[in-house]
Amino acid sequence: MGSKKVRIGIAGVGNCASSLVQGLSYYRDASGNEPIPGLMHADLGGYHVGDIEVVCAFDVAKGKVGHDVAEAIYNAPNNTFRFADVAATGVRVERGPTLDGIGKYLRDAIEEAEEPVANVSALLRESGADVLVSYLPVGSEEATRFYAECALEAGCAFVNCIPVFIASRPEWRRRFEQRGLPLVGDDIKSQVGATIVHRLLANLFRERGVRI
Repeated sequence: MGSKKVRIGIAGVGNCASSLVQGLSYYRDASGNEPIPGLMHADLGGYHVGDIEVVCAFDVAKGKVGHDVAEAIYNAPNNTFRFADVAATGVRVERGPTLDGIGKYLRDAIEEAEEPVANVSALLRESGADVLVSYLPVGSEEATRFYAECALEAGCAFVNCIPVFIASRPEWRRRFEQRGLPLVGDDIKSQVGATIVHRLLANLFRERGVRI
């Protein structure tokens, strides 16, 4: 990365992406040297939350493709709580390939955009993206592999936020290592999801002498 900014691309402008983009706005001016509720680190490795910039985004939904990221994150079927006002980014959501990205439970909820599929690798390069963050729907194996390939072609780090085996596979790790590119995953934890809740409950039971 040649500048102080961390330029990210987003694959899948759904609820998780909405929380990320809103969070970038909400915590942009957070102090880097004091505890902040909801944020593990405001400053990490010399980079602040405010240094993260969305430079490209991809989706398949008609209500998102063609819209500014700041608008698309609030469009249906997204229903994430709106906790921050996001200023226009100037970044247009582009049409990504559908592949297996729309499962049977989403098929009736999402109307696909009619725009032609964008050249993802080229747009990643042209936008100067440093990192591609994949927020595809869980189960999108083919689509996840596609975006991982695009990240390799464009020279981007890849963060896989769903439980599809990319970082867990030696062959994928080897390819990213050979290119000198970070590969992170697979899957992420929600702020208040099943993982943290069951961990706290398990500790509570242990402290109270309850056998699990």
